[in-house]
Amino acid sequence: MDWYLGNYWYLLLLLLLPLLAIFLVRYLKWKKRKKELFADSRFHEHLFEKQSGFAKFFPALYLLGTLFLIFSIIDLLSGSEEIKTNQKLNNVIFMLDVSNSMNAEDIDPSRLTEAKNLIIQTMQRMKNDKVGIVMFAGQATSIMPLTTDYTSAETYVGAIETNSMQIQGTDFLNGMKVAVQKFKNVNKDARKIVLLSDGEDNEGNDEAAIRLAKKEGIMITSVGIGSDEGAPVPEYAFGQLMGYKADMSGQTVISKRQTGALKKMSESTGGTYIDGNNINEAPDQIIDALKKKTGSSSTMVKSQNANHYYQYFLAFSLLLFFLIYLFNPKRDFNV
Repeated sequence: MDWYLGNYWYLLLLLLLPLLAIFLVRYLKWKKRKKELFADSRFHEHLFEKQSGFAKFFPALYLLGTLFLIFSIIDLLSGSEEIKTNQKLNNVIFMLDVSNSMNAEDIDPSRLTEAKNLIIQTMQRMKNDKVGIVMFAGQATSIMPLTTDYTSAETYVGAIETNSMQIQGTDFLNGMKVAVQKFKNVNKDARKIVLLSDGEDNEGNDEAAIRLAKKEGIMITSVGIGSDEGAPVPEYAFGQLMGYKADMSGQTVISKRQTGALKKMSESTGGTYIDGNNINEAPDQIIDALKKKTGSSSTMVKSQNANHYYQYFLAFSLLLFFLIYLFNPKRDFNV
């Protein structure tokens, strides 16, 4: 535990020492002149009371006493310490699928809206955990650093749309690579990902994503969104519905939730698969899943309840002033 002066402005009090020294020197010179004006120096021994030889140390004692008094004031006002504390918390990245299939409306009002609501409601149940957001489709990007500012996080989440990504598909590996970069300064036992996706249009990189997650000590909680029956995928242009996605033969594509890769990713990394279609239960289930392995984070905290030593400085200062009073009750100096 290291003690140090938290506010160095208090050190300006030390300027009192040279001021006191100047005052003492000027006082001694003034007193000497007064004696010489009163009588010749050869009569001083008979006219003035003889002082102890200890009196010649009084100026130094005054200065030392003042110095330690200043030290006691500085410590009392500004002494602090840095304490290393271990806090139980997680660093959670919400990895959100923004491929076009997330526009499907088999979950009211849409899969993407359901996923965003799940993220927001989960964050509202968090306390000290840091959260980040990565959105992915055929490519991936981070839209928010790890933070405990949940209000700002909700604003970011609310602005996410499927057209945020130009390259479509569902490439779990690209999303995992971006998440790993965000975790580079986080302890491995505190790295968590909440993956929200319908699992469709999988690029086949889930095995590679699992290997990377296990290598980096990441636990994945997968949240599957969408129905097994599926629904058409709406296509929008400038916010207007233009129709539904069709295959090469012109038949409307029915998008269905694919849970195989999602379950495999969570099970392989020690996480949990959660059905995200129930907005009332899923957020609590996500929180419970994140508590399975709560990591520890070391933090240096400046404590105002530091160990203070002012009492020792003050005691020594009072001792010096007491010696001056004891041997020189008139608080006089020898010149």
